Order: sequence, then structure tokens, then C-alpha cells
Amino acid sequence: MRTGPGPSMLGAGAAPASYRKGKTMNNQVDIGKLVLRVTLGLLILLHGVAKIRGGIDPIVGMVTAAGLPGFIAYGAYIGEVLAPLMVIAGFHARIGALLILVNMLFAIGLAHMGELGQLNQSGGWALELQGMFIGTAVAIALLGPGRFSVNGK
Repeated sequence: MRTGPGPSMLGAGAAPASYRKGKTMNNQVDIGKLVLRVTLGLLILLHGVAKIRGGIDPIVGMVTAAGLPGFIAYGAYIGEVLAPLMVIAGFHARIGALLILVNMLFAIGLAHMGELGQLNQSGGWALELQGMFIGTAVAIALLGPGRFSVNGK
């Protein structure tokens, strides 16, 4: 009994329609994972580039005002530079996505708690961008990077 592609009575290149459909579906899933990774990675990385250019003094101020040690502010470089690069490349993307998630939770806790239950002028959630970042990071952490990645899984 045949279980995959290969030579058959139909010819060397023939495969059952169900196999061809499954392969197409896998490509679509992997392309979808790639789109998620690149989108989240690039959008978060832009925040990291801004911090590289302008420094993290405002974040140090927020962290120390919250009673935490100032060195924790340097985690912004991990969550907004290193982690997005990991996610974009698909190099341990699940870990990168979790680092982005932690970074976003810190950002909400330190800078956006007053907006947590508010709506913006358009009627949307005031933290919809942060919510989208969190949701996308969770999806990547659960789904993995896909075939089009350094890890190729």
C-alpha cells in the first residue's frame, strides 16, 4: 500500500490529489506563519531602533518609579531588538515571541495601565495595538515558525 509520493502505476511524478492538496495546504500554513513572524518582528523592531537611537532613559525612569531596579529597562533591547530579529529569522521564534510578549506586558504595566479599560476616539480599545502585538506573539509561540525559517519547523 502506498503512503506518499513516488513511482506508481501512474508514473514517477504522479501523486494522489489528496497528497497534492495537503502539500499546498502546508505551504499556505507556512506562508501564513512567515507573514505573522515578519509583521510582528518588523513592527516591534521599529520600536527597538528608536530606543537604540534615542536611548532608554525614559524607560529607566518608569521602571525605577515603579520600584524596580533600573537595569530592568535594558530588557527593552532584548524585547524590541533581539527578540524581533529572532522572530523574523525564525531562529528559536517561539522563544523570541515569548520575549516580545513579556516586553509588551511590561510596556502595558509601566506605561499604559491607565488606558487598560478605555476606548479611543474611534471607539476601538485604546490598547488595540498592544493587544494585537500580544495576540500575534502568543500565536507564534503556539504555532512555531514554520518551514520558511532558520529552524525550518
